[in-house]
Formats: sequence, C-alpha cells, structure tokens
Amino acid sequence: MALARYSRAILRLVTCASLAGALACGPSGGPPDSTAVDYSAKLADYVTVRLSPDLEGLSESQREMLPLLREASRVMDDLFWRQAYGDKAALLAGIEDPSARRFAEINYGPWDRLDDNRPFLPGFGAKPPGANFYPAGMSEEEFERAADADPDLRSLYTLVKRDAGGGLRAVPYHVEFRDELARAAGLLRDAAALAEDSGFRKYLQMRADAMESGDYQPSDFAWMEMHDNLIDLVIGPIETYEDALFGTKAAFEAYVLIKDRDWSDRLTKYSAMLPDMQRGLPVPDRYKTETPGGNSQLNAYDVLYYAGDCNAGAKTIAINLPNDEEVQLSMGSRRLQLKNAMRAKFDHILLPIADSLIDPEQRGMIAFDAFFANSMFHEVAHGLGIKNTLHGGGTVREALKERASALEEAKADIVGLHLIGRLAEAGEAPSGEPERNYVTFLAGIFRSVRFGASSAHGRANTLAFNYFKQREAFERDAATGQYRINPDRMRAAIDELAGDILQLQGEGDYPGAVAFLESHASMGETLREDLFRLEMADIPIDIVFDQSLSDQ
Repeated sequence: MALARYSRAILRLVTCASLAGALACGPSGGPPDSTAVDYSAKLADYVTVRLSPDLEGLSESQREMLPLLREASRVMDDLFWRQAYGDKAALLAGIEDPSARRFAEINYGPWDRLDDNRPFLPGFGAKPPGANFYPAGMSEEEFERAADADPDLRSLYTLVKRDAGGGLRAVPYHVEFRDELARAAGLLRDAAALAEDSGFRKYLQMRADAMESGDYQPSDFAWMEMHDNLIDLVIGPIETYEDALFGTKAAFEAYVLIKDRDWSDRLTKYSAMLPDMQRGLPVPDRYKTETPGGNSQLNAYDVLYYAGDCNAGAKTIAINLPNDEEVQLSMGSRRLQLKNAMRAKFDHILLPIADSLIDPEQRGMIAFDAFFANSMFHEVAHGLGIKNTLHGGGTVREALKERASALEEAKADIVGLHLIGRLAEAGEAPSGEPERNYVTFLAGIFRSVRFGASSAHGRANTLAFNYFKQREAFERDAATGQYRINPDRMRAAIDELAGDILQLQGEGDYPGAVAFLESHASMGETLREDLFRLEMADIPIDIVFDQSLSDQ
C-alpha cells in the first residue's frame, strides 16, 4: 500500500502543477492506463466512518418516519447520478474490479473528485465542466445567446437540451424527472402524515408539492419557519457546485438529520448578533447595507443519512440554507452544524495533519471546539455581506457565474474568522482565544486544499494559504517543514482578505474575480511537497460513510 501511495503521489506531484489548472491530466488529457491504476490505493484516500446517531429520544411515529425519509433520499441519489454522469447501472455493470466499482460509487462516475476530476477508468476523458446539465458540444457563447432569448435556460431547475432543429431548449427538472420526483413526493407526504411537529409536517407537504411543480421557494420559507422539530430533512435540487461551466444548475441531494438539543442551545445567542456582525464587516458601508433576515437559526445535528451531491467526494460538515437570496433577505438562513461528521474529520484527518505540519509549540491550540466554531461561523458568514450587486448586475451568484462558488466559500472562511476575532474582543469568544481558531484553521487549510481544483472549498483554501503567505501571517520552518502562525499579522490579513472579497462580490466584478482567483489559487511547489508528505503518511483525504445502520 505504501508503495502504491508513493507512486500515485509522485504522479500527482509531477503532473499536477497547479490547482487552478486543467480538469484532467494524462496523455493529451485522455484516460489513464487502466493497468497502472491501483484502486485499493485510491480507496485508501477515504476513511470509512459509521453513521450511528443517538435515536433514543425519538417517538414511535418519528422512528416510523425515518425509513420514508431515507427512501426519498435514495431517489435524490439516483437523480444526482443522472445529473453528474448519466446511466449509473450501465457504468457499474461494466466494471469488473470490485475496488474500481466501489470507487466509482463514491465518486458518482468515472472521475476522481479528490484528484481534480481526473478520469480513473479506461475509455473516459476529462469530465465535462457542465456535467450532464448541458448537451455535449455546446459552447459558452451559444448558451449565452440562447439564454438572452430564453431566460429559462439559466434557471436553477432546468436541464439544457437540443431541440429538433439543433437549438437549445430548457427542460424543467419536474418534467424530465417526473416519475422519480412523484415517487419522492409521495414518500414525503407519507412521512408528513406521521410528523408530530406541525411546522415539519407543513414543510414536508410543501416540499413534496415543490418537487412536482418546480417552485421551491414556498417550501424554503416553510423550512425557515420551523424551530422545534427534532428530525430534519434537507432534500431537493440545492447546491450548484456540480455545474462548473456556469455555476447555475442545482444538483439533487438529501440529508436526514437528528437535532442535538444540548449543542443547539449553546449556539442560540449568536443568532441575535447577526445584524451587528453585518454592520461590523471590514468593508465600506455600501457593501453591507443589506440586513440579514431576523429568523436566522444556528443548530447542531447528527447526520443519519447522506445522499446525492453532498455525498459525492468530499463530505459536507455544515450547511447554510436556503440559497434563495429573497428568502435570506426576508427571513435569514439556517446554519446546520453536522456534529458527528465534523468529529470524524477532526479525529481521523485534522489531528494527524497537525501532527505532521504544525509546529509543536502551537499544536496544542488545535481543538475540536475551535474546529466546530470555525465551521459554524463559516456558515454564519454565508448569510452576511451582499447578495445583490450594487450596479444592477443581478445577484452575486449571477454576476460571478462559475467563479461565484469558490469566492463565496473563501468569503465564508475568512469572514467567519473575522467574526470570531470580533466576538473575542467583545468577551464572547466561542472557543477561547482566537489564536486557537487561527491555528486550527491553518491545519484545516491543508485538509481542504487536498480536495483539488474541482472543489470550490479546495480553491478557496488555496487562495487563503497564498494570501496569508504573502502577508507573512504564518511562517514555515525550512528544516522541519512545520508551520506556526503570527497572530497579529493573521488578524490583519483576515480583515484585508475579507474586504477584498466582499468588494469583488458587491461590484459583481467578474473579470476581477477571475484575476483574483488566478493570482492566488495556484498551488506552489512547497505546498505540493507538504501535501506529498501527508500522502506518504497515509493520512486519508476525506471520509466515506457506512450507512448500513441507516439502511435497516
């Protein structure tokens, strides 16, 4: 195994000079030589973690509801396969090697999501940036011309296909996937009949209606109105990361969640601070005139089941939803911290990384509560800043297109750290001195950049690393290859970077966003060497879930 990892790491080091580079390596961008692929070594990039949350507090009706929610989630899983790749059954049936088949299941296709989407099966080239949302051979220019005439082509909830004349037409999800979505809607209505919480019952019913109509906003409002439900469900077409062409199309996913009431109670006080946090952002006033909705919530959960987009490649450990800008401005958003998944990444990945790359004198500052706080305020920060550009260019997401996701993830990381610093100054530190958060975040950078260029989080963390390096917010001991932060310089760099990103978003400056990411999101030689050391130490890149208990 070590020799296989060594060979694979050398291949990455030699061929992948930049995280901002092409999506595929290999001869002429073609498929890999199947005889050279060690699928067991690829599987070793993931550590398997069993999802087994505490169900002791659930009533009999709630327990009866869970299989229905899981089954609806499996529908989302199948639909994401179609969006990301196409025919799942045909692909898996054609793979004889069990390890290769399992790796394809983890990646929802023949492209390695933790290795910049490079193909790992013979016969496949680069992954289409637009996944399966757009027709093969469509150019960006062709789409832009057609979308000017038919705005539905830009909808979050449509596929783009060719019509009989070869032109582009929009096909709504609820039309293309009518039978599957009707089945999921029926399961949600059956679950609603068992729901003891009236708000959850209303949400399930409205989400079922949304799947059949394509109008998701009313159910987003209903989801924001829930407060006391012990079981929660995030389901539907939600995030747009899979669309690397325009960052427009929403991918299907689902989470079945159990609220941790004790941890949630600890977080309640921060929701009331959101308006003050917005006013205190390190940016001119014109970039913070929007007011976060007053119904924002912070809660902690254990995950019972992942499906679809959130289960592909690097696993999500915190959520900030809804993404609908109108809902956020009206009611705020809900920040869900996925505690059991977060703990798994901290124990199995972050701590071993810190042992390898963080100076021993600062290593003791790394703690789960700091990791939890960094993740929590990352989600809080998603709801701050600006959602609509200042000069009539539409939403930030529309203006910055495929660059929006990486810049938004960078904003959330850095504004979150800014908020932690401000809270510490006010005597409200969520996890002790902010230096603990800074050191934990630095270790987390090495965790996230390993996700690669196909991940918005990977690009965001590479950007942060280079920005902080330029401003000497940390130093690296050449002899040991270990890092230590300079707290004062780190705090100054955090505020500078937060300001740079918030202004790019407010201006809707697409050329500026492209230039900013290209100048800061390239991986340097030293960082590549450090990641090579992590690979040689057999530190997994991410987690994969054993959901067998949830399938019973």
